Amino acid sequence: MRSSPSSADALDRPRSRRLRPLVRLLGFGRPYLGRLLLAVAALLFAAGALLAFGQVIRHVVDSGLANGSPASLNRALLLFLLVVVLLSGAVGLRSWLLNWLGERIVADVRQAVFERALALNVGFFETTRTGEVISRLTSDTALLQTVVGSTFAMGLRSALLTVGSLVMLAITSPQLTKLVLLGVPLVLVPAWVLGHRVRRLSRLSQDRIGDVGAYVDESLHGIRTVQAFCHEPIDRARYGERVEEAFGTAMQRSLASALLSTLVTLLTFGAIGVVLWFGGREVLAGRITGGELSAFLFYAILVAGNVGALSDIAGQLLRGAGAAERLMELLETEPAITPPAHPQPLPMPVRGQVSAERLSFTYPSRPEHPALAEIDLEIAPGEQIALVGPSGAGKSTLFHLLLRFYDPQQGVLRLDGIDLRAMEPADFRRQIVIVPQDPVIFGADAIENIRYGLEADAAAVEAAARAAHAHEFIQRLPDGYRTFLGERGVRLSGGERQRIAIARAILRDPAVLLLDEATSALDAESERLVQDALEHLMQGRTSIVIAHRLATVRNADRILVLDQGRIVASGRHEQLLADGGLYARLAALQFQTLEAD
Repeated sequence: MRSSPSSADALDRPRSRRLRPLVRLLGFGRPYLGRLLLAVAALLFAAGALLAFGQVIRHVVDSGLANGSPASLNRALLLFLLVVVLLSGAVGLRSWLLNWLGERIVADVRQAVFERALALNVGFFETTRTGEVISRLTSDTALLQTVVGSTFAMGLRSALLTVGSLVMLAITSPQLTKLVLLGVPLVLVPAWVLGHRVRRLSRLSQDRIGDVGAYVDESLHGIRTVQAFCHEPIDRARYGERVEEAFGTAMQRSLASALLSTLVTLLTFGAIGVVLWFGGREVLAGRITGGELSAFLFYAILVAGNVGALSDIAGQLLRGAGAAERLMELLETEPAITPPAHPQPLPMPVRGQVSAERLSFTYPSRPEHPALAEIDLEIAPGEQIALVGPSGAGKSTLFHLLLRFYDPQQGVLRLDGIDLRAMEPADFRRQIVIVPQDPVIFGADAIENIRYGLEADAAAVEAAARAAHAHEFIQRLPDGYRTFLGERGVRLSGGERQRIAIARAILRDPAVLLLDEATSALDAESERLVQDALEHLMQGRTSIVIAHRLATVRNADRILVLDQGRIVASGRHEQLLADGGLYARLAALQFQTLEAD
């Protein structure tokens, strides 16, 4: 993802660009234009009904009270009640429609941001913390819900009432209206100046909240390591530091907002006091009636209240703009891995032939160390290949490229003779399954974890579990296949998690199988069960195995030895031992370790 712009950079932008994230957010309301127009109509009607109150008040004072006529007073009060009923209905309809629109639009934004996060390549998450993405999906969208559901509407309502009240002021008393207009700039100028500071601090506040969420996610994800290394006091202190940073930034934002509200309130109601003084003199001089002064004060209060509300709303909008900016940054991030405009279909049935030609790749985060350098490779359908070499030799990188988590900077990687970049990623990924060293178990039951991404029935899931030697321990779980396995599979042992992953791979029935240290972290009994399951899984399909335990790859059709991103040797176990070189040295070290044990 592009680096987030700093607050200073954001303030240096043209005004239209500072508001662009919120303007784009309004685009999510396009599918609901009918409801939006109905809400605007209700808002306009409510504003008109409120403006009519001034004339009702004038009528009550001049016709009902000044004339001393009970009938005139009754008519005036009936008119008052009619306006109240109409206003109440319009306000209720407006409130319901705008709340619905706010919730619906923010739900669509959440969906769009999550879909974009899923579409981003693996490299994006190497430099972006998961907690930061979660913060944008939760706290930022929650803030936007308030902005979309009420702030936009209140801003439009306040703007309409301000303009309408100024018009009614001019009709009622042009002389007094000049005094009101002189006071408006006194309110708007400080609101505009302080509003920019509120926006900058709002963006910083959301960033600090993101830091807090990211630290929580990291600490709780590694809670076993945290407790095993007695790291809790350090984590508490570091978390406290981040919380205090978020608190400090939020208080700066709150102080700026409070100063803005204080200044606006002082200036607006001070102006009303001046208007009341001049208006009283006009009544005493007989140039206006008491009812006209009452109506004028009503409209003046509307102007003052709504100008003050606009200053608060401006602060909320600017705060929402900071949240919207963070979300739009994510939405505007383009995936590095994209399907071609005209994807080439993968011929069926897939044979599982894998080939690489002058394949070179360097991780963006480690440009000085090539992970693979001019790899040439040809793997026949059904062949079992073992990748051996020291850490950092490029074994896992080859797996990443086969799944197209990254694209090579040079060369080409093919499946059944077709460049992976020429195909729809989902097409070939359905034919390639990886069983990692640390398999991912999701917070669901056993049956959902095994048929992950497939519409398989219970019988097929059980057959896959039996083939993976997982059926026995699943049956012993409290609810069998419907047992919740816990977040990240915490209710299972390492061997059980591995067998769930193997059952998942068996059910998918891939053409190419990738095994990444699938038995390295298991005890002897678990390793035997997993190895039996893997042998069943590898039958009749192209298999590429990464293994540091050389004893597990002796029966491979071919062993490829990698070092510093290059294939330095190729052959069977006995041949490579006889040739000496890196493989023989690795084997000697392992056998010496075993003898020492």
